[in-house]
Amino acid sequence: MGKHNEFGKEGEKIAAAYLIEKGYTIQQKNYRYQKSEIDIIAQKGGILAIVEVRARSTDHIIPIAATITHKKIQLLVRGANHYVTSRKLDNVEVRFDVITILKNSAVFRIEHLESAFYHF
Repeated sequence: MGKHNEFGKEGEKIAAAYLIEKGYTIQQKNYRYQKSEIDIIAQKGGILAIVEVRARSTDHIIPIAATITHKKIQLLVRGANHYVTSRKLDNVEVRFDVITILKNSAVFRIEHLESAFYHF
């Protein structure tokens, strides 16, 4: 596995720990439906957070969150819709979040962008 893939997996672990610390319950990690993959599905109260995790070692060229394409958003929406409908989760509000993790040397900077985009 390449170093960027290893750091991506490490970033997902850091993001999950961060969410748990903030009072979320992790419902699913790496949820797949067709071509869609959702990094983390977490719940806090009546909110179901569909979380895309972006981890990088540099933020010089483009902000990390700006790397999420329109196609990726469409895939996240498709996967979230399947997750919610297949589990008959009628009583939750679905929110799409982005967690960015920037690693410079041994220091991690985490940013949690709630309601990063709206689709439901």
